[in-house]
Amino acid sequence: MNTFSERMLRETGSKLTGLTHKTLQVNVGNRCNNFCNHCHLQSTPESTDIMDWELMADVLGVAEEINPKLVDITGGAPELNPRLPRFLQSLVKRDYEVQVRTNLTVLLDSRVEGLMELYRNLQIRLVASLPCYLEEDVDRQRGKSVFKKSIQVLKRLNALGYGVNPELELDLVFNPEGVFLPPNQSELERTYKEILSREWEVYFNRLLTITNMPIGRFKHMLETEQQTEQYRQLLEDSFNPHTLEKLMCRHQVCVGWDGLIYDCDFNFALRLPVATTPQHVHQFDPAAHRTREVVTGNHCFGCTAGYGSSCEGALE
Repeated sequence: MNTFSERMLRETGSKLTGLTHKTLQVNVGNRCNNFCNHCHLQSTPESTDIMDWELMADVLGVAEEINPKLVDITGGAPELNPRLPRFLQSLVKRDYEVQVRTNLTVLLDSRVEGLMELYRNLQIRLVASLPCYLEEDVDRQRGKSVFKKSIQVLKRLNALGYGVNPELELDLVFNPEGVFLPPNQSELERTYKEILSREWEVYFNRLLTITNMPIGRFKHMLETEQQTEQYRQLLEDSFNPHTLEKLMCRHQVCVGWDGLIYDCDFNFALRLPVATTPQHVHQFDPAAHRTREVVTGNHCFGCTAGYGSSCEGALE
């Protein structure tokens, strides 16, 4: 039963629909060098799910049709798609603002040598995962030595100007380790900045807080620890109707590595493509997509709980 849809009808009298094409989000592949226990995509180093250049060319065509304010590139670890540099150069050449979501540690991989410098030269915005400012918490969630490797990369990015030069934006991402919602984003940002600058001489622009969705590996963790019902109740009880206008699904086109169009990266993880047709990026219909009914499920309570959650952080 779709409890979220019922809640939407009670709160607003209507179903969730699209509004704008502010963002074009592209998942270029599920391959990742890490194996994080919260990953909603269940990415692995062995994954062969990688977007090819033909589909990237189709995405460039979609960008020309909708003229997004931002092209948001995600994964997996996007850097492990060997076609990423060409894709970035093509987007920047067309004057789109581009950001890449990085797990940081992948930038130490010899296969992507020189990519940090390319990011700088193209002035790519970076959104970097650092789920806590404490080494023990990060390593428990993402793997042994991930924190120290992340700090190493952040220092190199700072040296290149990221988080220091106004034209080179570096944001960090926090997500909870356990069965609770993110705290106030601006307050947590102050704590992050104080500790990272004092302890590690690391600097960044903004902190984005993102709620863990009860899907993928985080769902498996909930089931293993018998906390599924507790977390479900927390999300539903924390429903905040003030988040509905800003939900990311209402303002973006989300393209999976498979070329199908989704309402968000979470629906992509669940293999729930958009309800409108056509569903493939090669046949994209911008008018039909912009006013579509969004495909929802009970996981959507994660984006509307508390301060709200989106790829851009808190909604309130």
